[in-house]
Parts: sequence; structure tokens; C-alpha cells
Amino acid sequence: MPAITPQKPTPLSTPFKAQQSFATALKESLNKVNEAQTVSDELTVKMAKGENVDLHEVMIASQKASVTLQLTLEMRNKAVEAYQEMMRMNI
Repeated sequence: MPAITPQKPTPLSTPFKAQQSFATALKESLNKVNEAQTVSDELTVKMAKGENVDLHEVMIASQKASVTLQLTLEMRNKAVEAYQEMMRMNI
């Protein structure tokens, strides 16, 4: 069995690049949350109009949207808490 060697993460060369990378990841994540909300809304509207949509698909989409939004809110709360804690630190 060959030995597994851990790979070092490639460091970003400048703080600006790190900031851009974080901003890009954050935007992509928020777009995915928005997409889940949109899909849930579309399926709900189709069901309300009486179109041929399975109830379980509507409920699954609704729960996915709910869970992703709750996770996003909790992550935001943790980020705000961390920021507030850093602001309370004595220099």
C-alpha cells in the first residue's frame, strides 16, 4: 500500500488575492442559497396553480431552501460574533 503524503495548501501571495478569493467564495455561496429559494418558490407557485408537480418535490425543495437559509444566517451570526470579539480585544 503506497504511503499517503499530505499536500501543503498553496498560500495566496497577497492579502488582496486572499480577499478576492474569499469574496468570490462568499458570492458563490449566496448565489446558491438564492437559487434554492428561487426553485422552492417556483415549485410552490406551480403547485398552487394546479400544475403537475409532485408534492414531495415541492416539500423537499422548500426544506432545502429553509436549511440553506438557516445555515447562512448562523454563519453570519458567527462572523458578527467573531468581529465583535476582536473589537473587544485590548491592544
